[in-house]
Amino acid sequence: MARRKFSGRTGKKRTFSSPGGGKKERRGGRTPASGRPQLAEQILALLYASPEPLSAREILAELGLGRSLRKELQETLAEQLRAGTLAADGEFFRPADTRNLAEGRLEVNPKGFGFAVLAGTENATRDNRNDPFVPPGAMGTALHGDLALFLLSDSGRGRREARVIRVLDRRTTSIAGVFTAGRDTGMVTPEDERYIFTILVHRKDYRGARNGEMVLVELTDYPDFRRNPTGRIVEVLGDPNDMAVQTRLVIRKFALPDEFSEEALAQAKGFAGEITPEEGRLDLRQIPHVTIDGETARDFDDAVAVESTSEDFRLYVSIADVGHYVKLNSDIDKEAYARGTSVYFPNMVLPMLPERLSNDLCSLNPLVDRYAFTAVLDFDRQGARTGKFFSKSLIRSHNRFTYTEVRRVLVDREAAARKQFKKFIPQLEAMQELAAALEQRRMARGAIGFNLPEPELILNDDSTIQAIVRAERNAAHKIIEEFMLAANEAVAATFTETGRAALYRIHEEPDTAKVAEFVEFAGGLGINSRKETGTPPWFGDILAQVEGTPREYIVNNLLLRTMQRARYAPKNVGHFGLAASDYVHFTSPIRRYPDLQVHRALENLLRDQAAGGKRPQLVTTPAALPEAGDFLSERERVAVDAERELTARLQVRFMAERVGEEFDGIISGVTAFGLFVELIDHFISGAVPIEDMEDDVYQHDPKRHRLIGQNTMAVRQMGDGVRVRVVRVDIPRRHIDFALVPEWTAGDSQS
Repeated sequence: MARRKFSGRTGKKRTFSSPGGGKKERRGGRTPASGRPQLAEQILALLYASPEPLSAREILAELGLGRSLRKELQETLAEQLRAGTLAADGEFFRPADTRNLAEGRLEVNPKGFGFAVLAGTENATRDNRNDPFVPPGAMGTALHGDLALFLLSDSGRGRREARVIRVLDRRTTSIAGVFTAGRDTGMVTPEDERYIFTILVHRKDYRGARNGEMVLVELTDYPDFRRNPTGRIVEVLGDPNDMAVQTRLVIRKFALPDEFSEEALAQAKGFAGEITPEEGRLDLRQIPHVTIDGETARDFDDAVAVESTSEDFRLYVSIADVGHYVKLNSDIDKEAYARGTSVYFPNMVLPMLPERLSNDLCSLNPLVDRYAFTAVLDFDRQGARTGKFFSKSLIRSHNRFTYTEVRRVLVDREAAARKQFKKFIPQLEAMQELAAALEQRRMARGAIGFNLPEPELILNDDSTIQAIVRAERNAAHKIIEEFMLAANEAVAATFTETGRAALYRIHEEPDTAKVAEFVEFAGGLGINSRKETGTPPWFGDILAQVEGTPREYIVNNLLLRTMQRARYAPKNVGHFGLAASDYVHFTSPIRRYPDLQVHRALENLLRDQAAGGKRPQLVTTPAALPEAGDFLSERERVAVDAERELTARLQVRFMAERVGEEFDGIISGVTAFGLFVELIDHFISGAVPIEDMEDDVYQHDPKRHRLIGQNTMAVRQMGDGVRVRVVRVDIPRRHIDFALVPEWTAGDSQS
């Protein structure tokens, strides 16, 4: 009989993962007790992935089933035909309807259930409310983070449920945890609570690990709800309380590349250190560029200069010309793309480029010549852009400023600082004036000015935490921020005007359901706006109402949660948060691959324009732009999550030494189980369990985000100031329990 193609289905046959390499995994771990329903799911998953219908004999072979199960297979196929799950084209079978099948990522909750994060929903601001629920026992052998094929169904309770019927891609192959030795078999307790099992390790696979040490264990088979997995230790990390161990732990957990290949390092070493003028490269060495960065910065990828007259400004934004060295599909380029971004930890950096480039040849160090890509932008005195052009350039940074030094000159007006930097003062003051005009113009068009301070960890020489403080943001930060925004917008506008393809930095409109929730919450606090809900002016009006009040931080935080994630995409839909119609990332190619792609695209455009005609657009990334946009957005999210996780790990260790101490905080969340409090000065969150609130019996008012005392009518509401005492710190779970200090009242926070 001739083979018949699926109706409406095309594409290559998917290869399923087979962790452990054994037949048992190919069968999906089927046991006699699992029965026919599991076999039906295996058949459905196989046929879903196949580009054409399969016969019973082919299904038997593909599933690795023995001939003894041929009868059971035939009976199962007949049952599924009668149920309408499968359809037959002669002797060949196919799914009758694939609408109840979906691919996605499994997200596991420590309590034993999970959610199916379906493909296409990753970029939204999510909290699982719309994700199909995966009950305990319905995960098969899938682990947290794995890509799986889900069978969807209606739970009858108004929410879809999902069941894993096949693991498509093992995203988790090794897990970090604490080792406990046994006589013949030890075990590793995963540090991440979303792995809801312990891993058995045979003595021969201990690799010298000792009790209580943090280890990385590679799984040799995978669990289901009836048994634990087994594994072998591949790396002994050491004492869990050591910061270096915690850093390595995060690196391993997020699978961050921490070493460059020999080929990439050799290529970087081979670059000539000589910097010379080139044809077509604008010589701007006499323009007094300066860099402005933090005290601990080691790579400088942007330098700026401003020329001022009574009528206008000319701004030079010169960016390290990484593309001069890193050619498409070179060894360095491939590794840079795989990383996507540099990752910044308190005690180290995982750079996107080898240090020969990031800290030397591509770093705009003071008083040395460097290759750059310069945006020359003209503005009137009100900050409106009146002209722009771009060129490869040769520059020299005339001074390396820190943010603190610029603040001392412009804000504090310290005599010593102004004497030290006397020759730069006119330019610094022109920068301050231009930045203020740009900011005013940007805010007037509707840009949203969130004010969310970030924690800065101050380390001792031995890498222990000395203090956690509010990161400073002064006038110097605003200067660089406004100049980088201006350059990014100007480059993006050029792509849009010429119709050239590029990776835009897009930010879509906020989640309407979450905006509605915030409106309800804000109304309970007396915060209302006459602006159209969810528009940039509405956000601005809400933020203005709480500016300078104790509730400013929590309102900023809650508003930010209504937002979609900014991401990279070739289709330009604008940037909602900046109220910008065109936006790209151009200013940080040392640490972000999308910026390098933008440099290449802009260079191609300039060459075409110089040649007086249009050529086919050249490739600028190792992958097609849509694919590159998705991949690089994901790499950015991984880096941000890794940075936040290490900060959280260090914060909880910082608080473990402060049990019994008191701190000022703000109620950042209210549940039926108690309060969540964030410490004002340290940006550390903890919980106040409702059973520990002994001054009254409290009831939860979810609509107004508050607890109300039945006897005293005391109100504990989100956004209220409180004083708390640290009572318990669970380091492995990264959980902190606070107790309210009785004499502190919510009214004290408003005084």
